[in-house]
Amino acid sequence: MAFLLFALVAVLLSAETQDVWTDVEKIIAVGDLHGDYDNFVQILRGTRTVDSDLHWTAGQTHLVQTGDIMDRGPDAKKIFDLLIKLEKEAEAAGGMVHVLLGNHEEMNLTNIVFRYPDYISADQFRSFLPEAYKKKQEGHLQKMLRDVHNDSQWGAIFSTFWNKLKNDRDAQREYFTNFYEQYGTWLLKQNAVIKINGIIFVHGGIAEKYSTWKIEDINNRLRRELSDLAMAALKSEPQDRPLVIAYNTDGPLWYRDLANVPEEDMKEEVDRILANLGARVMVIAHTPRVPTRKEMERFGGKVWIIDTGISFIYGGRLSALIIENGEFKVWPENSFGKDSGPSPQGSPLPKGKM
Repeated sequence: MAFLLFALVAVLLSAETQDVWTDVEKIIAVGDLHGDYDNFVQILRGTRTVDSDLHWTAGQTHLVQTGDIMDRGPDAKKIFDLLIKLEKEAEAAGGMVHVLLGNHEEMNLTNIVFRYPDYISADQFRSFLPEAYKKKQEGHLQKMLRDVHNDSQWGAIFSTFWNKLKNDRDAQREYFTNFYEQYGTWLLKQNAVIKINGIIFVHGGIAEKYSTWKIEDINNRLRRELSDLAMAALKSEPQDRPLVIAYNTDGPLWYRDLANVPEEDMKEEVDRILANLGARVMVIAHTPRVPTRKEMERFGGKVWIIDTGISFIYGGRLSALIIENGEFKVWPENSFGKDSGPSPQGSPLPKGKM
């Protein structure tokens, strides 16, 4: 436990994390994955981001994954491990991997995810348990399955066993403690909002009240709040500091107005938001859309929604947004009709800002 608490403090005291980049020739952005490792790998290979052995081949490209890697599906842990590997390989090649926080990462980092029983799949739950604890539970399960020879009955017992264990407070504690020890510090170092070439990338969106903040202030405030919430959860104590961003429905991880409000009712507000951020486009996810350019592009191309239901849980509609030399394209080309177009003509960037 001391190690975990020290790691939390280390995050708070770490050097500021960069959140703005310019002069990037190519960006590949991918939306919500919800535990679908196989479909994510298909996207990476299809966009020539990795080779057949899953090694980085995209050179100086920046890959942006906009959060919600976790929950619903089975393989968030495998996706994390792949992204951690690709971070190192991309950096060595002059590129970069950006893993943004989504609301499902927030819920797991602060240990409130068990309030929503359907979010964590049995496979995800098993994958983040400590090995010794998991092996002990598997021993109990094997005894139950010893005399079972029917595959369907075997599968039902297996699923029931792990889903029942998900509701056990001690098992939940094992899950959270091990999850944080293995991945929590890494996740807390990630940003919620970044800007590349004057384009904002964020999971839910930036509401007008947050658009007047500096991007680094949004990231640092959320990082501090999530650290406080995680520390309180690890110590089984209430967190009594005021929350300004975490869990806020208007916050960058939860906001949906840019995807849901009729464009005519919000177009002037969108212009103000982008002007405040010194940006011309915002790329968001969080709110699933049918993967056509018409559905993904809003406000004349000033807002792009890249959550297309990539996970098999939501239909397995694979997609990526590719931005290269100012041109926006949707991958795969043959699935989206008219797939490319010029850079959206948003409000001019304020002088000196990107």
